[in-house]
Amino acid sequence: MLEKVLIANRGEIALRILRSCKELGIKTVAVHSKVDANLKHVLLADESICIGPNSSTQSYLNVPAIISAMEISNSQAVHPGYGFLAENADFAEKVEKSGFIFIGPSASVIRTMGDKVAAIASMIKAGVPTVPGSNGPLNSNSNRSKKIGAKVGYPVIIKAAAGGGGRGMRVVRSEGELSDAIQLTKAEAKAAFGDDTVYMEKFLEDPRHVEVQVIADGQGNALHLGDRDCSLQRRHQKVIEEAPAPNIPKAARDAVLKACVEACIKIDYRGAGTFEFLYEKGEFFFIEMNTRIQVEHPVTEMITGIDIVKEQLLIAGGEKLSMRQEDIVIRGHAFECRINAEDSSTFMPSPGKITAYHAPGGNGVRVDSHIYTGYTVPPYYDSLIGKIITRGKDRSGALARMANALDELHIEGIKTNINLQKDLVSDKEFSRGGVNIHYLEKKLGI
Repeated sequence: MLEKVLIANRGEIALRILRSCKELGIKTVAVHSKVDANLKHVLLADESICIGPNSSTQSYLNVPAIISAMEISNSQAVHPGYGFLAENADFAEKVEKSGFIFIGPSASVIRTMGDKVAAIASMIKAGVPTVPGSNGPLNSNSNRSKKIGAKVGYPVIIKAAAGGGGRGMRVVRSEGELSDAIQLTKAEAKAAFGDDTVYMEKFLEDPRHVEVQVIADGQGNALHLGDRDCSLQRRHQKVIEEAPAPNIPKAARDAVLKACVEACIKIDYRGAGTFEFLYEKGEFFFIEMNTRIQVEHPVTEMITGIDIVKEQLLIAGGEKLSMRQEDIVIRGHAFECRINAEDSSTFMPSPGKITAYHAPGGNGVRVDSHIYTGYTVPPYYDSLIGKIITRGKDRSGALARMANALDELHIEGIKTNINLQKDLVSDKEFSRGGVNIHYLEKKLGI
């Protein structure tokens, strides 16, 4: 069992990690930027250390400062949460070389999964279904690229191997557009990620975004916690998530869940992870693996009763999985609405002081948030200020409970996206279940 964990993150996920640590009797160290001294988890942690100015590059992304904080606090391990350094293989490697434990998979696995080309190759080898494409990087041979495009069938999409967050992608609808699209994407990838490697995939017109939550102990044991649907997105950023994914045939679901578990064992995965897929016409196509805890992990916790962060901590402490696949039972349905400090209409960030805050409650309602009355949302970081999660015995019950929770939620002093979430929860098409990844942007007219 770990005795002291440094939390290398901020906001709601840092508070979420702290809660699981406290329940396990693990002491906590909160690192923070200067402006974040009054964050809720900083106030509740056993120790806190300021690691730099407000800029994330000088604080939460400052690897030497974080490792120094581990040294002076005698921490055993570091939990990176999501974002910042969570999927930084170099950070994981430096942590372990410094004699500490990185709560997550090995640096080599993070590095492989962070390279989209390498990840796809790894999944093909492990038997996970992938999108038809180049199955490797595109080179300067335009004739080769055109042959691949003709074989895959247009439209295709050119993607940066080191890309993420919707950046480094370009749809190509005919062979005449292909060469220019490859060169433009390579140039953008080089500028944004320092790596101009690109690859080609079949572009699916109306897919859903479905993902599989897995946990593995790195000792030959792995299991899944079911799937989630994260199709309601704006500019590749998720807005509402739910579990399980609605309207998926049992045979297709069972096959992909089994493939993900087997892949974890084959790649020697350790900790919590998520396989992300595009789902269309009864088929799953792997797009990437997130080697960290997800923002949307609470919907899975709500329907399984499993504390995923606790499992991360136990595995990092050297324990084997305490559960078997047959122990995992899916009960009911759950939704998560992300609450952002931004204007519902323009999506412009709205930092500032929260002058009044009331959180929703009641049976089947969970709130993951670090805000409180008097807290000032800083302008330096992501606009996410909380998540409302509801569970019901079925999808309609969970959705009705979410509508009630959003009506109860009250935040003054800043603008939020609560009105947008209310609109989406009452949307007829979304209520039916199974909207595709383009639905929200079409609804918003963007």
